[in-house]
Amino acid sequence: MDHPELVVLLADDGTPIGTADKATVHSAETPLHLAFSCHVSDDEGRLLVTRRAIGKRTWPGVWTNSFCGHPAPGERMEEAVGRRALEELGITVSALELAVPDFRYIATDAAGIVENEICPVYTATTQDDVLPDPDEVMEFRWADPVRLAEAVTATPWAFSPWLTLQLPALAAAAR
Repeated sequence: MDHPELVVLLADDGTPIGTADKATVHSAETPLHLAFSCHVSDDEGRLLVTRRAIGKRTWPGVWTNSFCGHPAPGERMEEAVGRRALEELGITVSALELAVPDFRYIATDAAGIVENEICPVYTATTQDDVLPDPDEVMEFRWADPVRLAEAVTATPWAFSPWLTLQLPALAAAAR
């Protein structure tokens, strides 16, 4: 029997207070939970952006950062990032760095599904060919980071809300 994938529920101060089934946690009243985002670059300095699969519960079909995920209860965040890179994109990542440790957001998609996450933001690199899981990612592109930032600034509604918030935070952290 398959066990449900669990996410870590958090108190407002970020303290773990329990777990919930990932399949049921995202709703119109999503509780605060722990997640992560990762922005992957290649050897040419391009950023990997992905378009979420149509079957995704939140923000289906929307362009976003390279990948996101949720650490399992007791799983080290860096291990969770590596696991998710392989599961979602078929890549291994290196030079993993915690770039924005205190990123937190609440956003509601067009269907009324809420994201409510404390979501540390990582950067990493890969030399691997991207082989996305079609249940997670329907398209991907390697983008020039300056042109991506310009596109997100010009049309924030065309991207995930976390990407629109994370790109400026990453730029500020790099200064």
